[in-house]
Amino acid sequence: MHSIDAVDLDLLRALADDPRATTVALAQRLRISRNTVAARLARLEGAGAFLHFDRRIDPAVLGHPLLAFIEITVHQRDLVRIVEHLARIPEIVQAYGHSGTADLRVHVVCRDTDHLFRIDAAILQIEGVERTETSLAMGELIPYRVQPLVEKLRREL
Repeated sequence: MHSIDAVDLDLLRALADDPRATTVALAQRLRISRNTVAARLARLEGAGAFLHFDRRIDPAVLGHPLLAFIEITVHQRDLVRIVEHLARIPEIVQAYGHSGTADLRVHVVCRDTDHLFRIDAAILQIEGVERTETSLAMGELIPYRVQPLVEKLRREL
């Protein structure tokens, strides 16, 4: 990725405030030309700066108010196939491979603890899964954010 300058950081900060802002609105807010905004956005997008954008839907609205984290230990040779199986479980909304005592960490949404128990059982039935460890999220304390990081980098310029 190209080096990020102050204009890029200002643009990213504005997008963190309002991800759906139009090019015109961003240009007005930053007091730069619309063409500059469009060119910068295109360059940032081409460099992979933006994650997939969608409107975030609260799973509670869909009847799934509980969020749990399941850490999964697997046979490494089966990892790709296991991840393919996990991707077929609709209640798994996110998964990470990670280091530590477990190989995978999945975020699961569910209706209640009985539903969570059934999801965990389904994961344990996947060939190559050795064990799971489940914990319930008690509440989101810091939501996903990048604005504080962008602001820090902007101050350091």
